[in-house]
Amino acid sequence: MSKKTEKSMEEEKVAVLIKLRGYKLLKQEEYKNAIGFFVKTSIGKSLMFCIPSQGTVGVAYINQLVKIMEEEKLESGIVVTSGRYTQAAKKKARKNKIELIPRIFPAFDIFAHELVPKHEILPPDEREGLLAKYRVQPYQLPKIRTTDPAVKAIGAKAGDVLRIIRESETSGKYIAYRYVVEG
Repeated sequence: MSKKTEKSMEEEKVAVLIKLRGYKLLKQEEYKNAIGFFVKTSIGKSLMFCIPSQGTVGVAYINQLVKIMEEEKLESGIVVTSGRYTQAAKKKARKNKIELIPRIFPAFDIFAHELVPKHEILPPDEREGLLAKYRVQPYQLPKIRTTDPAVKAIGAKAGDVLRIIRESETSGKYIAYRYVVEG
């Protein structure tokens, strides 16, 4: 008998998210219909809930995740699946600080492509310095939506300011700033 060594598409997505967001994998557990990846984030501990199915993810999955989060005393959760989410599941997830990764999220590092510039979230002190330097409010910066694949990949939330560093043949490096809006 051979042991399962091949990763599912959802597990590949989890691996990419862990790498891009700089999370540290603490442990991995198998559940009835899912795989849990316990990770350490910059703000605490979180659970990435990998659901390997093409079906619809409903409130039952979100309830299962919320129960595990409460038992393990976790701050947030992330659901990764190739299926769709019901409206009720989306609403319950928002209420419980659970991020739903869309099924179209790539299972590879998008920043490895030469045409995708580096994106990073500005820390609060740099953000305030930038806004003071240019004498602007965050909403006056060019906007980028939370649904943008690069924004999803680095885990930026509405209200964050991003630094985007592009390589340029004429100017070497070009730095742009974007304000993340709900989208």
